[in-house]
Amino acid sequence: MKKISFLFVIFLLVSCGATATKVTVKKPLFEVLTQQSDGGGNINFYEILTESNEIKMLQNDKKLRNKISALDVQKSNFVILNMGEKNTGGYSIGIESVVETKENIIINVKESSPEPGSMVTQVITYPFCVVKINSKKEIIIK
Repeated sequence: MKKISFLFVIFLLVSCGATATKVTVKKPLFEVLTQQSDGGGNINFYEILTESNEIKMLQNDKKLRNKISALDVQKSNFVILNMGEKNTGGYSIGIESVVETKENIIINVKESSPEPGSMVTQVITYPFCVVKINSKKEIIIK
């Protein structure tokens, strides 16, 4: 019995000296910070924010404030997608795909419209989307 206890103590001491392995978690290439049917701009446009003073503008928005850190301003770019003014509900704009190449990031935008004859709200909407790109590479929007 003493031999088993002694081996257990030795095992315990050896295992305490083991080093922890560092696990790195790769961030996704992009994150949709918000996607809404109302609140965007009057016209259809896409804007790429790369400068810290431009990105700080997003941090002033109460819905985005807690989603953008100081480190994001240094290591990420942001894209604002505006679909413009629409006469009814049922419209949306978002990301179809994001592809990273050696030189740049290619974003494919997806705009959705309501089906003809479908029931939609009769209100003017301004669909928009804000996306964080976890890279400082040049961005191309298609």
